[in-house]
Amino acid sequence: MTEHEEDREAGVHVSTGTTIEAGGADAPIPELVIISGMSGAGRSTAAKCLEDLGWFVVDNLPPALIPTMVELGARSQGNVARIAVVVDVRGRRFFDNLRESLADLDAKEVTRRIVFLESSDDALVRRFESVRRPHPLQGDGRIVDGIAAERDLLRELRGDADLVIDTSSLNVHELRAKMDAQFAGDEEPELRATVMSFGYKYGLPVDADLVVDCRFLPNPHWVPELRPFTGLNEEVSGYVFNQPGAKEFLDQYSELLQLIATGYRREGKRYVTIAVGCTGGKHRSVAMSEKLAARLASEGIETVVVHRDMGRE
Repeated sequence: MTEHEEDREAGVHVSTGTTIEAGGADAPIPELVIISGMSGAGRSTAAKCLEDLGWFVVDNLPPALIPTMVELGARSQGNVARIAVVVDVRGRRFFDNLRESLADLDAKEVTRRIVFLESSDDALVRRFESVRRPHPLQGDGRIVDGIAAERDLLRELRGDADLVIDTSSLNVHELRAKMDAQFAGDEEPELRATVMSFGYKYGLPVDADLVVDCRFLPNPHWVPELRPFTGLNEEVSGYVFNQPGAKEFLDQYSELLQLIATGYRREGKRYVTIAVGCTGGKHRSVAMSEKLAARLASEGIETVVVHRDMGRE
């Protein structure tokens, strides 16, 4: 439990609608976010961000106690309306109880989301080596052995996550910005989308739900006067969308995303990451990401644009 919880003031936003019996009277059910993921991927930073946004944060709570925590929040008469629980591999002997706890929460109609923090093996190894600490699961082996064991343990939970954030190339401030973009609003939108441009030569984003390949379009890199600029430049964007198939692709893929978005809402999925790639992540993918994000926003989908590899060359 974080050090500021006892001093938290009353009056945070109270969700409305579904209620449960608590202390003999109907009480609002707190919103719940479960933060999990790889050790070293930024769980503590994500939890601190939610705490700063007014969430009641509990660190390393055994999964079996999560429903109890929600019930206690309901008894607070609205003073604890949003709860974030950090579940990590240190509590692995309790981890088998997580699915049972999630089923219990669903039966009580608790609004819950799972945020999973992901990172590449290389990035995790560097982080553990920089702080000179062992991985919690490495035992007598190497750091990479602990990482592999943890990935295997968390694989099913990652598949159930509502939001996966890859922190491999993010610093603390960038991770906080991502969390703010998803949780800072007072009203929860039906669907939030992140449109991310990337370069294939730097690898696929591991947190992408959908991947779009723009390498079928001519590369502005080979146009000397356009090479120094990015897809944010009007001349580069104009060049990209004057190529055969570019506008048609944007139109048809935008329509396809509306179909997918309808299905996501129906299935209760609130977050989607769309990765748009080209060779270097500088020209075509950036221009297409900007246009695609604008289309999604015009359809009422709250959209964040991230250019992962722009400026990396």
